[in-house]
Amino acid sequence: MRLLPDTHVLIWYVDQDQLLSQDAHAAITNSVNDLLLSAATIWEIAIKVGLKKLSLSMPYRQWMNKAIADLGLTVLPITVDYADAQSRLPARHGDPFDRLLAAQAKVEDVPIVSSDAVFDNYGVSRIWRGKEGQ
Repeated sequence: MRLLPDTHVLIWYVDQDQLLSQDAHAAITNSVNDLLLSAATIWEIAIKVGLKKLSLSMPYRQWMNKAIADLGLTVLPITVDYADAQSRLPARHGDPFDRLLAAQAKVEDVPIVSSDAVFDNYGVSRIWRGKEGQ
């Protein structure tokens, strides 16, 4: 199965694995699954690191390259198809990064791995159940 991890899931998996639910951890570590990485996630992490709102366990570029290599992530670029799908989403959430992830999940027909229930408002599948009962 192909999966799209949310930004916080990638950060938690790499730096704070204990924060993941059991289902999320199992999905990410299952070698049968293909993990996708949104260019929006790459950009969001870079922005937060640059603004000093996020600290990673190593410098940004080294951290990101290691995460991509260690998890075998396939990067999803931001395309016109994804942007178009995002522009047609209902206005249920203002975070542009989450909205693009939702659009990519819809276009690619893949579940998002996330603790954030906001994705449920967009009709995409979400993997999380566990610690928070979601």
